Amino acid sequence: MNKTKLFIVIVIIIVLICSCKSNKREPDAFGVFEATEITVSSESNGRILWFNVEEGKEYQAGEEMGCIDTVQIYLQIKQLESSIGAAMAKRPDLPSQVRTLYNKLETLNKEKSRIATLVAANAASSKQLDDINAEIDITNSQIAAMESNLTITNKSIMEEVEAMRFQKMQLQDALTKCHIKSPITGTVLKKYIEPNELAYQGKPLFKMADLTNMFIRVYITEDMLSTLHLGQQVDIHIDMPNSEEKIMEGTITWISSKAEFTPKMIQTKNERVNLVYAAKVSFKNDGSAKIGMPGDIKFK
Repeated sequence: MNKTKLFIVIVIIIVLICSCKSNKREPDAFGVFEATEITVSSESNGRILWFNVEEGKEYQAGEEMGCIDTVQIYLQIKQLESSIGAAMAKRPDLPSQVRTLYNKLETLNKEKSRIATLVAANAASSKQLDDINAEIDITNSQIAAMESNLTITNKSIMEEVEAMRFQKMQLQDALTKCHIKSPITGTVLKKYIEPNELAYQGKPLFKMADLTNMFIRVYITEDMLSTLHLGQQVDIHIDMPNSEEKIMEGTITWISSKAEFTPKMIQTKNERVNLVYAAKVSFKNDGSAKIGMPGDIKFK
């Protein structure tokens, strides 16, 4: 009887195991975890003074990570500031330079009034009045000509100063670009340069990626398209040690409108020769997923 009971128990266990395996749902799609990677390149030329970048370390957006030699740009800015000051010193003082002519005009107008009174009393000739009027006209013309010349000179100097100010702004922008900053909040994946090395415009400095907001690119067959839509929630499965699985929730953010052949490294439930559609599933990574790690998707 004991052997019979033991045999029955073993059979029941085997049946349950087989039942569990048969009820286990196969993944709907397979893929590889990816992240948006950014290669940060130098925007300036010069020697790297300091470069506080470590692979695998996370940096905040805008955080300063290094600096390129700024001495030459700083000196050029100082030179432009001196040139601007010298140009501003050359600006003509319009009121003081025409004051003499205005004083002369005031005197002539007083003389005109006096002569007009004498002419009215027949004590002076009309020619004297005509002469003083002619001199007043000449003085007015001299004032207008001088004011015009001084205005043109002042405008020319101010335009020259404005051009130098724009040059200074360009240099200040170049000075800012000498400070290497993190463009995003992310983790440094690769470092390409060391302190005291020479950097030049376009030279890669480091590569980083946001490992918090990642995605998995999967390929789905045509018969699945009708059941999928953007914004749909899915389960992402990651293999863990001891044959365990970690499940994270993701969202379908992109489905290709063009069919293609399945890449060789991707497995699907159907044959590889079938046409499939690429899709992206975005998710919040808690640190479990790594770039290049395989994963699988189960649609809800």
